[in-house]
Amino acid sequence: MKSLESPASILSFCLLLILLLSPVLSRSIPRTAELEEGNGGNAKEKAAGCDGRWIYIRELPPRFNSDLLRGCNSFPIFSDDFCPFLANHGLGPRTHNRSRSWYRTDPLYLELLFHRRLLEYPCLTSDPAHADAVFLPYYTGLDALPYLYSPDFYNNSAQHGLDLHRFLHDEDNPKIWARSSGHDHFLVMARPAWDFSQDPAADPQLWGTSFLHLPGFLNLTALTVESRPDPWQEHAIPYPTSFHPATIARLESWLDRARHSHRPTLMLFAGGGGGGGPNIRGSIRAECENRTDLCEIVDCSDGACAHDPIRYMRPMLRSRFCLQPPGDTLTRRSTFDSILAGCVPVFFEEISAKAQYGWHLPPNEYGNFSVYIPKEEVVFNSVRIADVLTAIPKEVVERMLRRVLDIAPRVIYRRHGSSAGLRGKKDAFDLAIEGVLRRIKRRIGPPTLSEPILFHDDDDVEEINMMDGLE
Repeated sequence: MKSLESPASILSFCLLLILLLSPVLSRSIPRTAELEEGNGGNAKEKAAGCDGRWIYIRELPPRFNSDLLRGCNSFPIFSDDFCPFLANHGLGPRTHNRSRSWYRTDPLYLELLFHRRLLEYPCLTSDPAHADAVFLPYYTGLDALPYLYSPDFYNNSAQHGLDLHRFLHDEDNPKIWARSSGHDHFLVMARPAWDFSQDPAADPQLWGTSFLHLPGFLNLTALTVESRPDPWQEHAIPYPTSFHPATIARLESWLDRARHSHRPTLMLFAGGGGGGGPNIRGSIRAECENRTDLCEIVDCSDGACAHDPIRYMRPMLRSRFCLQPPGDTLTRRSTFDSILAGCVPVFFEEISAKAQYGWHLPPNEYGNFSVYIPKEEVVFNSVRIADVLTAIPKEVVERMLRRVLDIAPRVIYRRHGSSAGLRGKKDAFDLAIEGVLRRIKRRIGPPTLSEPILFHDDDDVEEINMMDGLE
């Protein structure tokens, strides 16, 4: 990727990007009648296939989404210019000019990426009365940045979301929200739910905004990269990796490469941290530094790996196990990078994945594609991670490596505009949409605009039993 050499070029790039994005984000949605009656029999078949799957996208003023992108070169706390990572509708710039599937994706733009994919969803309706679910294209994580990182806003974190609340409840056809008290609405948060769950009455104030505590939003579903242990409002979906294929041939080509990759390294840790007293990352670093014959470290301190998938994907392809300790938060994007690389993830807390991603990672199969070692055993009881992993029989490891790659297509976000063949293979977006539709159906049943609905939620029940040189 060529660097942007001057402030003027950066500004020009951002303005051009916003102009290119605006038509997509504001694209009109086909009307239900057009979907059901246009193009003869094919449209009727499509409408029948959409029973129970219709989604209405609320038309929000630009201040709730596209206007937030205009501040990409001055996001609070981030010293880097984030404008280049808006490229390709949130996928980021390609890793190099010849790349067709690998991008320098920043998870902060998951909201934009998801919004863009939803515009291609085959069961969109312009009639909210006909919808089974309602999507709010609100870039929650971007709008939260000032409250999280700008000193002038720290004491105003309880204000986050109030403007949207007023718009939905008072200004823009309040009947749409009132018909089910928001139970049929969902949005995406490109940050952990903890960042939006500060009690507004907290004294002193703690970390985060109070978005998820607003009474008017208690019923909506938030798709977030990390949920809380007992979520009513949110459900976790995968962090975006840097791999976004557009055809099934490119997906299969990558999986074939990972499947046949030589893996001489027992275990890999890609990450930073580890200082400040006894902790799991410090224990991992100490063990790896003493067992360089078995363990490799990719130092990702200070964001070194954030936009450089080559830095960690190549080592992951050489490794049989990838260590996934909690850090600032309990979950890690690296979990999904390792699955994509065919490297068996090793967890040290169940909430790092097993209690999070039930729509995407089969909850009853964790023993088939991952290893769990309680962090307390490593930090305080001198359990050696390498000893645990080398004790696993070779044939079991081989089965786990195969199973990880079977799961990989479920945790990637394919590129928008992908081929029909690839669209037939469910990815992270497809599974998230299916999950949210099931969740809403359980809560509200068939929607109508005329009658309020009483609610019962069974959401505690398990949801599912079920680059440069990289290509």
